[in-house]
Amino acid sequence: MKIINNRNINRLVLIILFFMISTLTLLGMSRILEFLNSGADRSSMLHLELTTEDAYLPKVVWRDLENPAREIEQNTLHKIEKDYLFSWYVKNNALEKNTTKGIEDFYTQNTRKNLYRTIAYNKGHKISIESTTIKHFPELEFYSEDGQQVVFTDKNVVEFQKISQNDQLLTSIQDTATYKVMMLLEDGFWRVRHMVKMDAEPFQKDTVQPTPIYTVSNNQILQNKTSYTIKGINYYPKNSAWDTFGELFNKDTIAKDFDIIKKANLNTIRVFIQYEDFGKAKVKLEKLAKLKVLLDLAEAKKLAVIVTLFDFYSDYTIPSWTLTHRHAEHIVSEFKNHKAILGWDIKNEPNLDFENRNKENVLNWLDHMITVIKENDPNHLITIGWSNSVEATNLANKLDFISYHFYNDMIHLEYETNGLLKNTNKPVVIEEFGVPSYGGVWNFWEGSPKEQAAYHKKMQTYFKKNNYSFMSWTLYDFPHVPDQVAGKWPWQKMRQKKFGFIDEHGNNKPAFQYISNK
Repeated sequence: MKIINNRNINRLVLIILFFMISTLTLLGMSRILEFLNSGADRSSMLHLELTTEDAYLPKVVWRDLENPAREIEQNTLHKIEKDYLFSWYVKNNALEKNTTKGIEDFYTQNTRKNLYRTIAYNKGHKISIESTTIKHFPELEFYSEDGQQVVFTDKNVVEFQKISQNDQLLTSIQDTATYKVMMLLEDGFWRVRHMVKMDAEPFQKDTVQPTPIYTVSNNQILQNKTSYTIKGINYYPKNSAWDTFGELFNKDTIAKDFDIIKKANLNTIRVFIQYEDFGKAKVKLEKLAKLKVLLDLAEAKKLAVIVTLFDFYSDYTIPSWTLTHRHAEHIVSEFKNHKAILGWDIKNEPNLDFENRNKENVLNWLDHMITVIKENDPNHLITIGWSNSVEATNLANKLDFISYHFYNDMIHLEYETNGLLKNTNKPVVIEEFGVPSYGGVWNFWEGSPKEQAAYHKKMQTYFKKNNYSFMSWTLYDFPHVPDQVAGKWPWQKMRQKKFGFIDEHGNNKPAFQYISNK
């Protein structure tokens, strides 16, 4: 009896296993058929952690879409552009890391042979090419009736390369070239069949030039062709320091602060935009709306504004360039006609990144960012907020005015500023200066409100005597300072909290009477 029961149990187990195996087999076959019918996602095939939209966003402007064979559909054009950009992204990655990963998926057999030879040669000679493309201006030449072939001319592609051997930089190259490109539709994807490099072609420039409010002449900033001396202040609202456009953004608060600034005989403010806070490459519309509110208020109060971009940003590597370009392009294009803006400050104290991020990387990024901003906003001035006068000569010939931060002994002020005026022949703005009123255990009781007032009184005599442009740090004492600003330790934060002319309770400190020269 027990033997019969055991046989029945074994039969039942076998039947259950058969049904389970059959079900799994059918599911597997359905998944395979679904995959073959729909096509794979090449980003998953390549095991790429990022899509091109996350890692590579060069500017692309189709200038001509006329085609004698058949009209190209917008959805098809989008797919061609996406796969074409991905082919550049994969090739750039392959040449940097000397890997063939992804080449097969974006280039046809004949084309990828040449790439494989280049990669093999570079790998054998320990050559690495870090590169990116910045702009593309394709013009459609041919789109076949069967929708399987496309030919276009990608004019004036701007490329930047850094070539290294044995981990030593050999050269940096910027090039502008035109490419004749043929792509074929294979397995549902567009692959590059031919790509021929040619000389760049000149573009016709727009002959209509705007009339900017702020210009420069020799070492003077002009407002409507009249000399303009900046008497300004770095501005954060008291309760949202380093977060002007965050949740505590309040129009009435800012309007009251601007009234205080204007009545104090100041004419300019400096505000800060953080790259991540504003949405990185895909700028958040709600942040732009808040910036517009602030700029409109400044215009109503007759205050000029210097807008500092890329605060707390420190990735200057070439693959990230296109993302930061799109960020800057979106913001400056949005406000290129705003009358309150005096100028764009590309980056706050970028020289502090020279050691850890490589000086050449930082300067190359800044150099290209100057070009991006000028192309998208010809109406406003451009500067960089260097942390000291020594580094402030970098890229001076490409900037409209020089900005540097002065926290040295005031006896050096004239020497440093006059030296920059002489060596650059550009307007110079002392964009940050100040001392804290804090005096306590964390700084051995060195500071006090009285000493802070004496400092500003003396600084204003220098400014008035030499007609220097200045922007003090800052309007308010802050109840909270983020760790990434000054550090997390009390001796770092307590000092940073007390640079203001107005205390946490809204009372003017003794230094307030020297916030400007009358």
